[in-house]
Amino acid sequence: MPVEFNDPQLFINRELSWLAFNERVLDDARDRELPLYERLKFFAIASSNLDEFFMVRVAGLKQQLASGVAETAADRMLPAEQLSAISERAHGLVDAASRLWVEELLPGLAAAGVSLLTRDKLTAEQKAAARTCFTTSVFPALTPLAVDPGHPFPHLRNKSLNVAVLLRREGPKRRRNVRGTTTSLAVVQVPGVMGRLVPMPSEKGSAFLLLGELIALCAGDLFPGYVVEHAATFRVTRNWDLNVDEEESEDLLSTIQDELRRRDRGAAVRLELDAVANPQIETQLVSALKLSPMDVYRQQAPLQPLDLMALTDLDPRPELRVEPFTPTVPAVLRDSESLLDVIAARDLLLHHPYESFEPVVRFLEEAAEDPDVLAIKQTLYRTSGDSPIARALSRAVENGKQVAVLVEIKARLDEANNIAWARKMEESGVHVVYGLIGLKTHAKVALVVRREGNGIRRYVHLGTGNYNPHTARLYTDLSLFTSRAEIADDVSALFNMLTGYAVAPQWKRLAVAPMGLHEKVLALIQREADKARRGEPARIVAKMNSLVDPTVIRALYAASQAGVEIDLLVRGICCLRPGVPGVSERIRVTSVVDRFLEHSRVFAFGTGGQTEVWMSSADWMPRNFLRRIEVMFPVEEPAIRQRLLDEVLGVALGDNVKARRLGVDATYVPVGRDGTAVRSQAVLMELARRNNNPDAKPLHALRHATAPERRDEPLVRPVPQTAT
Repeated sequence: MPVEFNDPQLFINRELSWLAFNERVLDDARDRELPLYERLKFFAIASSNLDEFFMVRVAGLKQQLASGVAETAADRMLPAEQLSAISERAHGLVDAASRLWVEELLPGLAAAGVSLLTRDKLTAEQKAAARTCFTTSVFPALTPLAVDPGHPFPHLRNKSLNVAVLLRREGPKRRRNVRGTTTSLAVVQVPGVMGRLVPMPSEKGSAFLLLGELIALCAGDLFPGYVVEHAATFRVTRNWDLNVDEEESEDLLSTIQDELRRRDRGAAVRLELDAVANPQIETQLVSALKLSPMDVYRQQAPLQPLDLMALTDLDPRPELRVEPFTPTVPAVLRDSESLLDVIAARDLLLHHPYESFEPVVRFLEEAAEDPDVLAIKQTLYRTSGDSPIARALSRAVENGKQVAVLVEIKARLDEANNIAWARKMEESGVHVVYGLIGLKTHAKVALVVRREGNGIRRYVHLGTGNYNPHTARLYTDLSLFTSRAEIADDVSALFNMLTGYAVAPQWKRLAVAPMGLHEKVLALIQREADKARRGEPARIVAKMNSLVDPTVIRALYAASQAGVEIDLLVRGICCLRPGVPGVSERIRVTSVVDRFLEHSRVFAFGTGGQTEVWMSSADWMPRNFLRRIEVMFPVEEPAIRQRLLDEVLGVALGDNVKARRLGVDATYVPVGRDGTAVRSQAVLMELARRNNNPDAKPLHALRHATAPERRDEPLVRPVPQTAT
């Protein structure tokens, strides 16, 4: 019987899928095989992830609910239904994190000689030290804020930490306030510029009191003539999305700067509250912030776990952290004086963070100093605060080169940083543009134009990740350098379209969104489905961050029905439901969450020597296909193509330590371990070390199952010691 692919039961809700991803992040905080500070890192990341989820996704659903206009997703859940389901799932996630903190992480810190104290557990000596610290270092910076008819509830900044204080007047007579109670509410903001860990005296090891706890302990000093009945820390999360009408804006940069200043006044979407907070405090805060009880998240853990990462800076003990890993530089680059000469002779692939991001920086620095380089063009979506890339581009202008940079100033949460770099580069003479109206430029592309002999040669860098040396050590991404003429033609045309007036050309090798990338992906999936229907071997392996686009999902369902074996490595959101009989039983979805954030996008279509491999800046999401400038590019060098199949896709498919498999019920379970334990990121770190050592023995890693009929072959085979 034909299956209706529009059935909403075939699609997993995007928001609930994201929460499932964050549960997998929290799973790493639960992993007792990891060092304590690594577990603490994942605990903090899960909390930080949840902040952004509420600031953007939950805030957007609340706006839809308030306006009565709902975006219809393939799963057909309405905003109210989603908010209810999110609340239930997120409360469960927060409760699980609290239990993990109380039962494992806090005792683990204590066992390691690090005590995180609460104000009710201080010794007399520690109380005296706390009061001295408060009086000398904290009290002068605080501003107590009363809340009454003459003092409206203060506007608290997004994610700011605060202390709510219930007060009553001293003396036998207690006057009732306008709410009919004998207590009054006050708020004290915890200064964001102060260290959040306050050292305390301790007989053994080290001890700390959180700054919010210190302020709550000494709050009475701020309100002379009043008695503190209760004090508790709380935190407010606000709608943090920008609302910019690009069509009406005469100066996009100034408009976004104005919007950034207003963003802190967005509506509250979540209240985080100390688990011991008085119910009266909760009631008054919920009322003042115009929230509902379902928006309140009580926690036994610190409300801002990222503050705890300061412990890792104070405590150098190696046994409490993962072994440091130093990215390697391929021998071909270590032994060459000119990176451009290497690229002229061959395509070059770098796998970050196993291989260093330094050659990408070197590519631009060398171009900036080379007297034969005529022009440099680049996109910047996110970059580091001390970006050596931006400095190299400015230096290129000083050396007389034409430099054009597209800075995406609408990159969420990086708007201010990108605006600052745009201003600096403009001042140095760089031609800075902000892209096409209504589209974010998410592609990662750099072009160097060099005079050679009687003509010119163009050198191209294409990446799956940002031009950010800091995150390049934390995210897995891929860089491809090439001087192939057809790719360079397409990249030149892309920059002409981004910086000037130009109609999208007929692309020779690239697939570019929103001018055909969606259609190209669908065509590649359809081609494999057609092969399967003819009885030919057909295979799809795709690695990405998120899979949301309903049209692509329906195409994958149709391919599965036709007989295509499909493996999807989706680290985060996946709206496709695998394992549905008659629909998706040939589709397997695996997620790997480990030390490095899986961020590369690699897609393989076909089997054996006919396999096509593409890399991209784009996930398979509507926003990437329709509302962003994205690039998908083919891998044409056979050795690099095989390396991606073996090293990137193959090793990840064989992970049985950190991999989780998505089931038909939308839950993730660990991949069964049969035989040798394989942790893909550990394999790749070891491979990078061995490739850096020509005398090392070959490393066995998992091969890429390119055709379904090969699935019974042995799972391991030698990986070459050197890779292009």
